[in-house]
Amino acid sequence: MQLKKHGIHKLIVIGLIAHTCVEATVRFAAELGYEVTMVKDATADYSDEEMHAALDVNILNYASAIVITNEVIEALSFHVRLTHSTSKA
Repeated sequence: MQLKKHGIHKLIVIGLIAHTCVEATVRFAAELGYEVTMVKDATADYSDEEMHAALDVNILNYASAIVITNEVIEALSFHVRLTHSTSKA
């Protein structure tokens, strides 16, 4: 809840061991009311089967979006440009 105290309501999640650590983080964040975006090509696991179970079965139930790194970079770049242009107005 510390993040919400600072006005943060959206999380971008990456990490190792998708079927345990990452999955638990996404699930807990969603249960706390955060909007969670999962970056699938910045996440790893021990095997393809465990990765599939995490990303294609379990995390789908909790994440608001599952994207790739380039999509995150594009969205953040757009946000920075938009914020920068409106601050000049």
